[in-house]
Amino acid sequence: MAGWTNRGKYVFFQQALQAAASPTLFYVALCTSASVPGASKNLLSDMVECTASNGYTAGGASVARNSTASGWDVITEDDSASNAYAQIVDVVWTAAGGNLPSPSAARYAVLLDSASAAASRQILAYWDLASDRQVSTGQTLTLQNLQLNINEV
Repeated sequence: MAGWTNRGKYVFFQQALQAAASPTLFYVALCTSASVPGASKNLLSDMVECTASNGYTAGGASVARNSTASGWDVITEDDSASNAYAQIVDVVWTAAGGNLPSPSAARYAVLLDSASAAASRQILAYWDLASDRQVSTGQTLTLQNLQLNINEV
């Protein structure tokens, strides 16, 4: 399940309606079940990010802006469902030297802006991975079909 944070909605409106500068990149970070994302979680420091080790980098994996190959591979409108959505390309990490993430498994993925200090990155949206996820050395942890929806209510 995906959700927008209030900060994400604010940033989206700033960019779309006031021509504010968009982030140069986005990041997808993994967080543990020790904290639950929600509409009022604004910064990565509000969450418990998975420890940087064994193939996971602090602050998450970068997602290119203005790219279909390494960023946003689907943007579509569905009039029958009164919905428009954008989907991020698969985000992949490969475990090397131990479990990834380690020591705690990932429960949530969060979409972040491109602030230079990872802890200061704004959480724009989040996804519940439905259960704790962890892979062992040589395996890949792949997040597929991370989607942002804008629905007419």
